[in-house]
Amino acid sequence: MSQVQINGIQQVGIGVENASEAWEWYRKAFKMDVPIFQDSAEAKLMTRYTAGKVESRHAILAMNMQGGGGFEIWQYTSKTPLASKIKLQWTDLGILAVKIRCKDSQNTYDHLLSIGADVLNRPSKNPAGDKHFYVKDPFGNIFELVENKSWFSQNKDLTGGVLGVVMGVSSIDKVLPIYQEHFQQSDVLADSSKVWEDFDSLGVLGQAFRRVILQGSSKPSGAVGKLLCQTQIELIETDHTSRRMIFKDRNWGDLGFIHVCFDVNEMCLLKQSLKGIGVEFTVDSENEFDMGNAAGRFAYIEDPDGTLIEMVETYKIPIMEKIGWYLNLRNRKSHSTLPSFILKALALNRVKD
Repeated sequence: MSQVQINGIQQVGIGVENASEAWEWYRKAFKMDVPIFQDSAEAKLMTRYTAGKVESRHAILAMNMQGGGGFEIWQYTSKTPLASKIKLQWTDLGILAVKIRCKDSQNTYDHLLSIGADVLNRPSKNPAGDKHFYVKDPFGNIFELVENKSWFSQNKDLTGGVLGVVMGVSSIDKVLPIYQEHFQQSDVLADSSKVWEDFDSLGVLGQAFRRVILQGSSKPSGAVGKLLCQTQIELIETDHTSRRMIFKDRNWGDLGFIHVCFDVNEMCLLKQSLKGIGVEFTVDSENEFDMGNAAGRFAYIEDPDGTLIEMVETYKIPIMEKIGWYLNLRNRKSHSTLPSFILKALALNRVKD
């Protein structure tokens, strides 16, 4: 009997002013240097989140071949993307930071300092006991570097891809069923309620927070599950009176973290199960979408605070476009993982600076 599989975090959408410039920095900082696709098109299905107007965009899906999710670096080409009018705070609602896996936090800290990155604090232990620290990119986005043991392959690079996200929510108890039951982030690594002690770069030192860190299964599933590795979602709740939606009065695709995307199998079953708890798909490509060299079905839901969660069921993966090597996954009889040598072939597209 078919059942829903959540295979990991496929990517996090990052709205930027200049996709090429942003990708260059992400290659230098995090080795996100393997493009899965680069595509320019109209976002015709996203008018619900683009003020009713079809907007054009250029997107790059970049990954790190040591493992983890990718960055969908997203740039409007039909308008100038908007920044938040108010400086973002750690007490806001939405995706506050993206977690990046690293092997050694001190070495990664030193590397980021060496390239002139805005490092926000020194490595210390998070509530789950893992060493971590935060860095801000040149575009105002915050990333958390977390020591992690889940990898697809290992080379000399210090970092892998996306481990997860940090999300500000109004009620952790309200969103837990969505992430634990339906997106299979079932393991609770930490549930801590105390005053923030990590750093004061976001003006929250001394503010009380509840922080819950969830983790998905360590067993790879789906065609690319080995590459995506184990995932984490950190939920942050506080009774601070001035909590704001990060994307209030702005569009999907404007500047910042626009969504977190899960790689799934059996989208129809997932749609039914979410509907059973009153969560409807707000966007659904239903049949097939085409992102140039990649194809599949995508859909969106909103969490109780309006943060966008994307789901993608992948049908086609470009391995080596130059020789016409694509993988058609739509008619596979099982949702087992692809052999590692096929996934490693994606590295043939690596961009070397």
